[in-house]
Formats: sequence, C-alpha cells, structure tokens
Amino acid sequence: MSVIAVIPARYQSSRFPGKPLADINGKSMIHHVWDIACQVDCLSRVIIATDDDRIFNHVMGFGAEVMMTSKEHNNGTERIAEVVRKLPEKFDVVINIQGDEPFLNPEQIESLCNIIDTKNYQIATLIKSTSDKEEIESPNVVKVVKSQNGKALYFSRYPIPYNRQNIQDITYFKHIGMYAFKSDILQNLITLPISTIEKAESLEQLRWLDAGYSIGVGITEYDSIGIDTPEDLENAIRNL
Repeated sequence: MSVIAVIPARYQSSRFPGKPLADINGKSMIHHVWDIACQVDCLSRVIIATDDDRIFNHVMGFGAEVMMTSKEHNNGTERIAEVVRKLPEKFDVVINIQGDEPFLNPEQIESLCNIIDTKNYQIATLIKSTSDKEEIESPNVVKVVKSQNGKALYFSRYPIPYNRQNIQDITYFKHIGMYAFKSDILQNLITLPISTIEKAESLEQLRWLDAGYSIGVGITEYDSIGIDTPEDLENAIRNL
C-alpha cells in the first residue's frame, strides 16, 4: 500500500493570521508538523500544500517538499485533493495531517495507515475517550458516536449520546481531526454538495456520512492539541 501525507497550510486565519509560521521553541509550527510526519514509516511521501508565497518560501527554506495550490479552496480536503490530482505518481491512500497540530504523536499517523489498510475503509479517522465534562459540553470539541464494528455513526458539537437515563458506563469519544482517504474516494468527496446537517453543525465529515460514505474510527490514547488562536499556542507550550 502506497501512502502520501499532505499537510494543508493556509496563511489567512480570522483568529490567527500566519499561524503556520508561528514560532514554537525556535521552529515554525508547520516545520514541527512536517518533522512529525517524516518520522512515520508507512508514508511514502510528505508534501506541504499552501496558497501563500510566505509559507511556500519558508517551507523551501527548511528543505521540505511544498506545492502551491489555489486560493479558492473552501477547506483542507479540497487543497489536498488538488495536490494528489497534480502528481504523476499514484497513491493508494492519502492522509490529511492538519498543519496546526504541532504536538501530534507519530503513532497516531501510523495507526491511521493500519486502520484503512487492514479494515478496508473508504475513510478513516481517530477518536479518543474523554470523561472531561468541559470537553464533553464544549461545542469546540467534536464528539463521535461509533458502531460496534468501528464505523462512525455521527459527529456532533453537542454531547452525544445524550444520556437521558443517566447511565453510568456511557463512554464519550472526541474526534482527533486527521483523516486517511482511499485516493479515488477523496476525489469523489470534493464533488459532493454541502448537506443540511453539515451546515447545521459546521462539520464537513457529515457531508460524507450523509452521502453514504463509511468512516472507520480507531481509538487512540494520545490527545490532540489543535491551535486556533495565539492564546491556544501559549497555553499549549506552557502546559507541555
């Protein structure tokens, strides 16, 4: 199985402009993410995808492979699909590694490779159990309900499942936002129209579920620290 990882990195962000270039202990955020990806044995190639000259030149400066992409993309999925479409080499699987996850564990990426390979899912992602009441109730933390055979049933910003009967052994799972796609599936996904439930929750993966695609989920023990604001970055560095 041949696997490529693409790391989308956009300069414009309403809450944190220039986020991929933010300094973390002497190295940019996007450099940290690339270093993590390069530790993963299952990846045949790692490419950073951007729409900004500043990021492009910075990435060239530390020796990573980078591709300039359209500024018209609505999300990272469209950006990575453009990269894969332009490559002469074909890959079985494409992994989307978020460019604002500089504290990922390489084992999480390895896990995604194994899940989509051994289970033959169309799409795969990771979840982690949580008992933290603040996380469960926060709309900024996406929750997941999965089936017994390991497929995602629904993603929501709401605490799901809703524990109406106050059952004590309910397990809540939060989403860890990396995806692995079969290459042909990825190109199909970007042609789908936005669905009503996607609009309601502002979660792109609901478009895929609504269209009938299956998303396999693997459970990870490692947490994820996404960086959305300068304050998030300060807190993450301080806590780590």
